[in-house]
Parts: sequence; C-alpha cells; structure tokens
Amino acid sequence: MDKRTILAVVLSLAVLFAYQIFFAKPPVPPETVPVRESHQTAQKPTPIKENSVVKQQAVSPDASTTKQKVKNVLPAQEESSRDIKVETANYTAVFSTKGAALKSFQLKGYQKECTKCVGDIWPAIKNFVTGKKQPAGEKNNDLIEVVSLQPDMPYPLTLTFPESSGEIAADSVYKTDTAELNMVKNSKKQRLVFSRVFNDVRVEKIYIFNPDNFSITLEVNISNLTDVPITKIPYLNWYDYVDPKEKVDGYSKEGPVAYVSKSIERWKSADVSKEQTIGPDVSWGGVERKYFMAVIIPQDPSLTSFNMSRDDHVIAVNLKGAKNIIPPEQSGSFKYNLFIGPKDYAMLKKLGLSLEEAIEFDSVIPGLKWLSIGLLLFIKFIHQFVGNYGVAIIILTILIKVLFWPLGNISYKSMKEMQKIQPQITALREKYKNDQAKLGQETMALYKTHKVNPFGGCLPILIQIPVFIGLYNTLLYAIELRHSPFFFWIQDLSAKDPYYITPIVMGATQFIQQKMTPTMGDPMQAKIMLAMPIIFTFIFLNFPSGLVIYWLVNNIISIGQQIYINKKLTD
Repeated sequence: MDKRTILAVVLSLAVLFAYQIFFAKPPVPPETVPVRESHQTAQKPTPIKENSVVKQQAVSPDASTTKQKVKNVLPAQEESSRDIKVETANYTAVFSTKGAALKSFQLKGYQKECTKCVGDIWPAIKNFVTGKKQPAGEKNNDLIEVVSLQPDMPYPLTLTFPESSGEIAADSVYKTDTAELNMVKNSKKQRLVFSRVFNDVRVEKIYIFNPDNFSITLEVNISNLTDVPITKIPYLNWYDYVDPKEKVDGYSKEGPVAYVSKSIERWKSADVSKEQTIGPDVSWGGVERKYFMAVIIPQDPSLTSFNMSRDDHVIAVNLKGAKNIIPPEQSGSFKYNLFIGPKDYAMLKKLGLSLEEAIEFDSVIPGLKWLSIGLLLFIKFIHQFVGNYGVAIIILTILIKVLFWPLGNISYKSMKEMQKIQPQITALREKYKNDQAKLGQETMALYKTHKVNPFGGCLPILIQIPVFIGLYNTLLYAIELRHSPFFFWIQDLSAKDPYYITPIVMGATQFIQQKMTPTMGDPMQAKIMLAMPIIFTFIFLNFPSGLVIYWLVNNIISIGQQIYINKKLTD
C-alpha cells in the first residue's frame, strides 16, 4: 500500500462527484459559464574564542607549502579499543574508543514489533482446514536500534579532516578515563571525554548527555601543537548499512534527510547512487526512518553543507564545516547538537529547530499538513481523558459528524427532493433531447421552482475528503499511534486489521447507506454507486485500522441520520 492507494480513494470520490455534475443532470445553457534508525550529524566549525581560531584568509597556510615544526608531541601508543556504556531512562548507548564514535543506540520503550499484536489470519485458517497446528513464531521483543552496522564498517560520529593539513585517521583509538555512565536515576548532565594526540594536533571529543531527553551535545577541541598555523575542515560522518533482504516500508522514504534553506530534503536509500552535495545553509541533516531519526545540528548552518554517497549497501552521510585556520599553540573548537530518537511532534516542536518537519504529515497533499497536525493534537487531547487512541478516534468522528450535522441534513433533503422531481426531469430529457441548450434552461428552472440544489448531495463527500486525508497522514506517521492498541484483536491502530473484520463491516455499512440513498434515476450512476462499497472494501483492507474505524463509525452515524431525515420528510 502506498500513496497511489489513498489517491485512488480520492479519485473514486472525485469521479462520483464529477459524474453527478456532468452526466447525471442535463447540461446548463451555453450562455452560462459554469529512510534504520541511523542518522548523520551536520556540523560546522565555529571558533570558541575569536583569538583562538582565525577564519579563512585570502592566503591561507597549507601543509604542502608551509613546513611545520612539531614540538612537545608525544607519540601515540596504539591499544585495543574498548566500549563505554551510557544509559539513561530513554536509551542505552555504546560508544567505542575506536574513533571516539557511536557503536550502538537502543531506544527504550520502542520495540521493533508490536508484541501484543495477533498474527495474520491465514495461518490460523490453514490450521483449521488441515487440522494441523503450526507452531507460532516467536515475537521479536528487541528494542529499536538506531545504529545499523556490519563488520569492518566505520562507526557513526567519526570525525575526519580529508581536506586539511595533517592526517587524523578515523579509526584511531582514543583515550578516556570513563568506564561507564549510568543516568537512569540521575537527572544531571554528564560528560564523556575522548582524547588523542596525533602528529600535529591534540583532538578532544566531548559528549554531553541530557538524561531527560534524546539530545546530545558534541564539542570537538583541536589544539595546534606546532609553531605554524594549520588548516582544518571538519567532517562529521554517519554510516548506515542498508539490508537488501529487509522489506522497505512503502509508506515513507527511509534514508538521508536534511533541512536546507528552510526546506526539507529527503532521499530513499535505494535512490542514493552517487556522491551528492547539498547546501550550504544546512540547519540539520542525518538519516531517518518512518518513526525515528538521527540528525546532527551544526552551530553555524550558513557555512555547513550536507554530503551523501553509497558504496554497495553502505550509505555514508556527513556534514562538512567551513575552513578554519588555527594559530600556533592555540585551539579551535567545533560544536554540534545531536538528536537520536523518535519523531514525536510535541518533542521535536519544543526543540525549536524545525525537526518536526521530518514527520511526513504532508505525504499525500502538502496543503493539508496543518489539518493532520491539528487532528493529531486533538486526538492526543482526548486521549488524556479516555486513555485509548481508538476511543479517541471514535469521539473525534462523532464530534466531526455533529459539527457538520446541519450540512448533512441539507444534503439528504436535497437528494430526497431530487428523487421526487426525477419523473419531470426524465420528461424534459425526452422533450428536448435534440435541444441541449433548451433542456439546460428548463431543468434549471425546474430546480429553482422546487428549490432543489443538484449539488447538495455531494457536500458531505467533499467535506470528508480533506478530513480523511488528514487523518490518514496522522494515523500513518504519528509515532503516538505506533503499536497503540484499541480492543480485542486490534492492537496496533497504525497497522491494518489482521483479520480484515473492520474493513468488511465498513463495506457492509456503506452498502446499507447506499441502499438508503435516493437514486437519481440514471442507470449508469446507479451502477457506479452500487460498485463503490465493494471498491472501498478492497481499498480499505490494508489501510491503518484506526482509519477504517473512523470511516466505519462515520457510516453508522450517517445511516442513523438518513433514517431520521427520511422519517421526518414522510411525517
């Protein structure tokens, strides 16, 4: 199921609407003009002190032209790498002294699979028919892992200077005095410091953890150990392994993402084939999944560019900072903010960095993004009182129906009146079958005499279309609804009904509603309307169950409203 499916629904409704306008009624007179949870960090060097780092000049020293004299440089002793575990209430991270980089990042409270969800119906049917019990597969209780690696791959958050004087190997082993950080019951920020002396510089990487959220600060200090200026252009790198056997969610792009010049840019991992550079003016960049992302926020976006490339099944992204010149025996500093966590709208909005733009609330129609966000916020508000997102969706449906109740009454009355004058319209068609202009004039006069709006019956459908699309985006991309249970067999409102019960019942209610709707006397229109419940049933089979519940409840209320109007008109 992808965007084409939801568009099929919209087009189906549009076809019905267009038919009523252009075919079900005589023409008007001619004179009337009707991407694993891995990410990348975008960063750029910014001197901490104005007197410590001098920005690029017209003529800058280069390693090839300036002979550097190194003094007080201690030879680095290589040692085997080791891991440092960092644990908070929100995540468990593992850093390696190899590259002073990230090796693992597991999000607590977010499992790979819905552990309470029932399995697919087809194995159960097979067991019933054959009489043989098939052993149920084990549920995957693993937590979401943001870092996706394979053996011999470099680690995310490695720091390199490929266009700078002097070499700093990405896989160099750093030193640290920290063995482990545990902040599960500690709300104070803590630091993890890595350091390493190279030929001409001393590099220090300092991670600062805020245990209350998913944000991490990274400070990089580079000390010039020579008596001549050196040039450094920082690259903060992220590497992501794309498993060719893993099924890709067709609902969203999963791969590199960047916010460039106040606009979101995203790519599917499969579409990254050659090296690309975006920017400057990169506010943040990294790698995203449907519900999770890892991004780097540079200190100075105006001087930062975003690069990406692919080598076989490995995606590499980095944020390139500006060229900086570090004077002799002085230090330069670069600062980054990292976000590694869920695409929670309220959480991202609170950070004030436009990170919420990564949520695809505008996947179908960009102009309805505001509606998707509004529906999400309202559903969350109701959830505070009822504690069940399925119940919140039902309440939302009822409130929407109550809001447009008067409009629905007008629509049903209009269709009823149209049914009454169908014999007269048929007579006019026969009388003026060779004069379409006269037929249009007489038909419009008939509508005016009986105070009938031929388009009145389309109004409820037109209103439901934007609400349907907005709720579709909300249910599909809001992490609050991921693995959110309703009742009984529906344990994930963002996934399809595993037994297809709700879409079948929804189709039945739509059929009942259609049988109660007055016909316009046009055989072609009657055939189209008869087929709509069947078409909708098959389309809704793989829709999020929360969306099916919305449409089902809407149909039930509409049936009740039609019964009320029909009874009122016959009294």
